[in-house]
Amino acid sequence: MAADLTVEVYSIGTELIMGRIQDTNAHWIAGQVAVLGGALRRMTVVPDDMDEIVASLEDALSRRARVVIVTGGLGPTPDDMTVEALARLAGVDPVLDEATLEDFMRRRNLTTREEATPPMLKMATVPEGAEVFHNPVGWAPCIKLVKDEVTFFVLPGPPREMEALFNGYVAEFISASVQTRSAALRVIVNMFESEVSPLLEAVMARYPTTYLKAYVAMRHALEQGLPVDIVANGKDAADAQHILNAAVEYLSILVAEQGKQMELYDA
Repeated sequence: MAADLTVEVYSIGTELIMGRIQDTNAHWIAGQVAVLGGALRRMTVVPDDMDEIVASLEDALSRRARVVIVTGGLGPTPDDMTVEALARLAGVDPVLDEATLEDFMRRRNLTTREEATPPMLKMATVPEGAEVFHNPVGWAPCIKLVKDEVTFFVLPGPPREMEALFNGYVAEFISASVQTRSAALRVIVNMFESEVSPLLEAVMARYPTTYLKAYVAMRHALEQGLPVDIVANGKDAADAQHILNAAVEYLSILVAEQGKQMELYDA
């Protein structure tokens, strides 16, 4: 079930490590990458520590992930270190991006550079040589930097801003870089995990580009059905859907042969 574009996601923020804020960004990105046909290999949460951030990005570089998506650490406060960490990784200096600063000044109705505040200057600073994309719903921009054939995308942490920039820039890059697409469906079976597991393996054996997973933790009572995800990869969206339909039909037959029932999941 290999895809031709490997992706890693890094969420930066001590508040995430401490459990003060839930990391919904990585979960959302994972779903988008899967739909676009990428192969997400790793999701990592890193504290606001320069050495930790640089070491994590170096690890991604050593694994030769094709795309590394980093969220968080782009704000104006001292604990926002992602830009400097990426610059260190690339061996370049952080520099002021004039186009981003001009955009900030226009939006703040400032007429001279002297009116630009230190927080504005910091959020307009990027690693030298990086490509910068303006943020349509916030301030910190999206930063794209290529190092040793690994493409880094750095996005702001607030989910609304992250999603807008991902959809505006990252999704297009991933979509243009892959040849596969995926389709997914969740069903409910009135079986125990031990009963359904051999059936899931049988489906994956017949359709090697599928992935099936039962979620025991989502079954809140024994009398409730067991949720099962079915994910199919194909050469394009139509092919992925065709494989998904075939896999769902085959699983339904296998479940029926056991005298059990399967139905679509209704959240």
